[in-house]
Amino acid sequence: MTYALVAVFGAAGAVSRYWLDGRISELTHGQFPWGTFVINVAGAFALGLLVALTTERLLPHPNWRIAVGIGYLGSFTTFSTYAYESVKLAEDGAVGLALVNSFGMVVLGMLAAIVGLAIGRTL
Repeated sequence: MTYALVAVFGAAGAVSRYWLDGRISELTHGQFPWGTFVINVAGAFALGLLVALTTERLLPHPNWRIAVGIGYLGSFTTFSTYAYESVKLAEDGAVGLALVNSFGMVVLGMLAAIVGLAIGRTL
């Protein structure tokens, strides 16, 4: 049952990422990979919130935490695309943007996870 939940939620997360990245890309049209950036930071926030809520507050069946955390958010966020886009920016001569992407996503992702945890703990 757990594997089925991860598969279904993972498919939903992948489709959500694809859709949202497309919308953000349509709006930004720039060299900077805003879609991946926004998705990963939002995913870090959502995972922090989910973990706080499901381990300290709501305590649902562990399968649901796994389905949403690993399935949905695991496929919604993307480390591999982030890494590729950072390397591609550097290869294309936009080293500054590559560094902003690399460090910005890590720092903002961690801050987003901290905020998500804090909000989850106060609810």
